[in-house]
Amino acid sequence: MSVTIDIAGLPPERIVFSPSPLAELGAALHALSEPAHHPGLHNWTTATACALKPDLADRLQEADFLWRTTRSDILLPPDPGATLAEDLDRLDQMPEEEFVTAALEISCAASYGRARPNPLHDPYERDRTRERAAARGPCQAAFVERVLADPPSVRAWLRRLFEDCEQAFFGDTWQRVRVQLAADARHKAEVLRRKGLAEALATVSPALTLDAERQRIVADKLATGQTTALQPGERAGITFVPTAFGWPHLLVLHAPGWKPVVHYPVGSPELPRPQALELVQRRLDAVSHPVRMNLCRTLSRGTHTTGELANAHGITAPEVSRHISVLKKAGLLTTRRRGRYVLHQLDLASVARLGSDFLEALLR
Repeated sequence: MSVTIDIAGLPPERIVFSPSPLAELGAALHALSEPAHHPGLHNWTTATACALKPDLADRLQEADFLWRTTRSDILLPPDPGATLAEDLDRLDQMPEEEFVTAALEISCAASYGRARPNPLHDPYERDRTRERAAARGPCQAAFVERVLADPPSVRAWLRRLFEDCEQAFFGDTWQRVRVQLAADARHKAEVLRRKGLAEALATVSPALTLDAERQRIVADKLATGQTTALQPGERAGITFVPTAFGWPHLLVLHAPGWKPVVHYPVGSPELPRPQALELVQRRLDAVSHPVRMNLCRTLSRGTHTTGELANAHGITAPEVSRHISVLKKAGLLTTRRRGRYVLHQLDLASVARLGSDFLEALLR
């Protein structure tokens, strides 16, 4: 499973790295709504949530389906501005039908990444949108009714909400992180210019790779989707937006007809590197077998040879070897030679990370 972005024939100048105040506000609002996703931001989320005035907190809850489970596309501008006001001005210029589709796409649509009728004009799609919103509770159902009935007023309401967030907490937050994000974007752009796209993607995230043969970018995610950076006119290109609030999420905007956007967390020494989804699955499969689980218990206590493991568990040496091979391919064992003996031991650090690697893969 992966999300792919076709870049065949895309001019290098159409690959842009740029921070976005609106995207960062969306990431901050997501962290406030789902603090369990972001334990490293505990101090910030706790202090910010406690300081919110009740009226602002209520309004944020009213629209939180735009950023709680994931981020709505309206919060990922493909051409970021230098200030939140600039990003909001460009959001105001978005055609009404496009705004409504994007606002309702994440939680009120049957599937993401597939063109569908617009709920403003298609009765069936409008009924389906209302049905899905109602399943998520009366608050979201009421907000969706407002979006369908009067999009301009909802857009104005959202702009005031985001402006109030800037005044209440985000203005100070943005001043604190914007220099770091701008520096990261400049560094990635310089790597792109000097060493090429493959090297630049490697600095963005280990979950991003370049398939040079097929001329596409591949995002290693528990999702399947595809889009192209070869959109008509000004929508051609791809934008990489850094975030200080994003880890462990790597968001890829791949809605039909939109310029692709990759919202990536800025790396830091304390953040673990994401593991490939295939490796996470291989490790979970490896330890799920009852015989291998028992072998792991023995190997966690010290080094053992294949013969010792066979005697301890009452199975044949060839059977032990087969299970050892599976654990080694999953990167869960260390092996060293002592004379004519080969000693195996469980890699405790890799096993300890299984839970966090699995969670990161789910949230990526």
